[in-house]
Amino acid sequence: MTEPVTDPAAANIDRAASWGTGVFVVTNVLAALVKQVQLVALVVDLVLFVGGTGVMLWALVVAANRSREREMTMAGIFFLAGSAPRDVQRRLLGAFAVEVAVAFAVAIAHPSTALAFAILVPVYGLALTGQWGARYGTFPPRKPAQKRRTR
Repeated sequence: MTEPVTDPAAANIDRAASWGTGVFVVTNVLAALVKQVQLVALVVDLVLFVGGTGVMLWALVVAANRSREREMTMAGIFFLAGSAPRDVQRRLLGAFAVEVAVAFAVAIAHPSTALAFAILVPVYGLALTGQWGARYGTFPPRKPAQKRRTR
């Protein structure tokens, strides 16, 4: 099992996931009920999507750098499979799951409105999970490359 992470920046990733998901849920559910709030929900959706895209790219760069010394896996980075404590997995993947559920519910209920953009938001949750996995995930040391036989 993995050890608890004590870096305060790891807690910031947790907080960003909780707050971002909370704001997304509140604005989109409210917009589904009150048409005048749809523009606010659209702005929130696009900000979370664009921010998530940036965080995702940053996570990939961090993971690429760490992969020089560690055996990184995509499942370990983006789904924290075997690389994070259970409580971290539960919180980050839970926020991601809530984003997916709300995004689909709102987009299906209001397909031809600004609320259809909600489907882009889960990029945010997955990106934060990837950032946590890339920075703080526990991965085994990289195995030395085997020499190729020459003829």
